[in-house]
Amino acid sequence: MSRPAITICVLAALALPAWAGTATAVTADYPWWTWPLSLFFVCFLLGIVAVPAGVGGGVLFVPIVGGFFPFHLDFVRGAGLLVALASALAAGPDLLRNGLANLRLALPLAVLASASSIVGALVGLALPASVVNIALGVTILGIVALMAMAGKSEFPNVPAADSLSAALCMNGVFHDNVSGRDIAWKVHRTPVGLVLFTLIGMLAGMFGLGAGWANVPVLNLVMGAPLKVSAGTSSFILSLVDSSAAWVYLNRGAVLAVIAVPSVVGMMLGAMIGARLLRVLKASVIRRLVISLLLFAGMRAILKGSGIWI
Repeated sequence: MSRPAITICVLAALALPAWAGTATAVTADYPWWTWPLSLFFVCFLLGIVAVPAGVGGGVLFVPIVGGFFPFHLDFVRGAGLLVALASALAAGPDLLRNGLANLRLALPLAVLASASSIVGALVGLALPASVVNIALGVTILGIVALMAMAGKSEFPNVPAADSLSAALCMNGVFHDNVSGRDIAWKVHRTPVGLVLFTLIGMLAGMFGLGAGWANVPVLNLVMGAPLKVSAGTSSFILSLVDSSAAWVYLNRGAVLAVIAVPSVVGMMLGAMIGARLLRVLKASVIRRLVISLLLFAGMRAILKGSGIWI
């Protein structure tokens, strides 16, 4: 795909939500299928940029669709969890098969994150939409800062495993196809990681964002897992955390098929193209685009929650 074509796709992704926002007051003038079709198209474009940028679809889906489409935020958050869950489930088996997702590392973290995600979902559904919008905007701006400043380390230096990670057997070996050798790894600072994952689960359930944007930095930079193991294990943790929170939204009737189905299908089809573009595009360019998009969406959520820009 040429650069002009990519630019057109990006501009379309920005323009269509804006059109959706201006049409909120006149939704009766459009047939019912207009919004699912628009949602599919937007999610398809978001899926294309999500993979090269290294972020989950949920972190793009919730602020953009919640800010520019005429859907109640509860329904958007419920669909956002299913979007993130579908992507994680699709990638999970292959990651486990290739040793890039580690069960011993994932399960202790996922248990705490799953429990806190249920609490977060209950809190999010109990709060007024305006409060959630403001909190969502602040969280999105925090994610933007994290993405802009966070570094990466392919193979972090972990001098010794801490006693908790050693007791839980949080270590392993994976085969690195680039170097052609087996890499042994271990982690440290496990208590800090457990606390952070509890907070991440809370945010994932409250806002329906998924949590790949935070899982990977914590696993890689805090606990010292190799970058590929961090990314693979993060996807596996997402499948557990998002499924826990999604049940709360399903039970409360906050998941509508007319929103969730086109979102999931569009995002996954776009992700297939994004995975191919990852081979030819510079991830840093797409990452800067996503940061700009999230910055705009975060400000929009704050203004919408404050009643300044409805």
